[in-house]
Amino acid sequence: MKAHPSTNALPEESKPFWREDVEIPAFNPLDEDIHVDVAIVGGGITGVTAAYLLAREGVSVALLEADRLLCGSTSHTTAKITAQHNLFYDELISHVGLDKAQRYYESNQQAIEFVQSTATQLGVDCEFQFEDAYVFATTAKSAQKIEKEYHAYQRLRIPGDITVTIPLHIPIHNAIRMSHQAQFHPLKFLAALVREIQEKGARIFEQTVAVDVTYDNSPSVITRSGHRVIARKILACSHYPFYSGQGYYFARMYAERAYVLAAKTKTEYPSGMYISAESPARSLRSARVHGEPVVLVTGDGHRTGQGPDTLTHYKNLQAFGEQVFGALDILYRWSNQDLYTLDKIPYIGEIANVHPNVLVATGYKKWGMSSGIVAAHILRDLALGRDNPYADLYHPGRFYADPSLRKFLMHNGTVTAHLIKGKLQIPSHNPDDLVVGEGSVVTYNGRRAGAYKDEQGKIYLVDTTCTHMGCEVNWNHAERTWDCPCHGSRFTYTGEVIQGPAKKPLERLDE
Repeated sequence: MKAHPSTNALPEESKPFWREDVEIPAFNPLDEDIHVDVAIVGGGITGVTAAYLLAREGVSVALLEADRLLCGSTSHTTAKITAQHNLFYDELISHVGLDKAQRYYESNQQAIEFVQSTATQLGVDCEFQFEDAYVFATTAKSAQKIEKEYHAYQRLRIPGDITVTIPLHIPIHNAIRMSHQAQFHPLKFLAALVREIQEKGARIFEQTVAVDVTYDNSPSVITRSGHRVIARKILACSHYPFYSGQGYYFARMYAERAYVLAAKTKTEYPSGMYISAESPARSLRSARVHGEPVVLVTGDGHRTGQGPDTLTHYKNLQAFGEQVFGALDILYRWSNQDLYTLDKIPYIGEIANVHPNVLVATGYKKWGMSSGIVAAHILRDLALGRDNPYADLYHPGRFYADPSLRKFLMHNGTVTAHLIKGKLQIPSHNPDDLVVGEGSVVTYNGRRAGAYKDEQGKIYLVDTTCTHMGCEVNWNHAERTWDCPCHGSRFTYTGEVIQGPAKKPLERLDE
């Protein structure tokens, strides 16, 4: 394996390794109107798995991806596939009751079993292995939460226990273990599903941006190129729903970014997957790159577009990794964005207050591997008119007074604060002040603008007003993007949309 030349340096490029050594075929854009039973928008774990499940049932399927298959959040994961979503079950019981908390665990545990059985059936070596999952407490306050969580495990009959030691150089008060969890290589697994989808006659289109849904005799997906996919059912499986009807998901979710280092360590990694009970989180798991062992050091999450220089988060993870393992040889770094719902349960099912033939899956709160597979199974059943035992738990139209109302007010209060703050800021920099590779909010022709100077010295200027709802975007140094602190939209330094809810690019001021 080619190692980074300095054990203390971060790689310059933000890039995950999951796509390396994985052959994923390329597909042409949609260039005509077509009719299918089910149209799926989004080529990540949810869309690909749903297409696989439906194609197995003999359903005609069209899968649309705005970029390349498996290039978005799915390729930026840490690929833990687990029902242990940090400390959640004590909170979940208090908010939705024992029965729904039990079904939440069951649905996510079934996702693990699906990956194992499907990989075995298809003969896929996706590096699947069972691991115990731990949440560890480094403070007395968190240790009390661990004890409450263990009581919730007992009430829900979740296999696990409390321990006061873990096999890592981390001083802890205690930890809770959930047994029979797993980790895998997501793209090796999903690439096999793509091959199966092709063999069963489903149609796949890349570089095909879905922009709207219309309702004539049948619902139709409208693409940016003006073509349409007419279908009985439409599944919105993009990270942020490309279409939300009257669901207003931007007001019922918020976006967080988290960071990952893949590093070789001098200290051998023990078995298990680990995450801290404290925030910002610290998470660890083993993996392999080109056949050699590495450790994934993850965490330091924050609201998108908010907080300090984003490179600080990588440095914080590096410092943590060095405390645990000694010197690190950092091979890769990347970040990912996740959406949180008001009650931390994903939204899966019929879009609220619109046509029942449009279904959505979003809001996985950093646990997209298990949640995406749960969503695919629910969406398959709903698309086929079947009952699903978990559908009501995840239904997007639900609203629990506690915590949903409190979180709704808090989230939208934060949005308002950032909207006002951005409008009042007066930049002190000018475009000419930038050095090569630097981006910043500047004053340009008497107005607020975003500027970036590339390696050739060319300056790119954009209007910093987010095209979604008018908040002012901030510069993300680590990824070289413009990020919105209100609803999580992200743009390239040239203004093109990377992640929604924004659909239109930032206005270019240098053209």
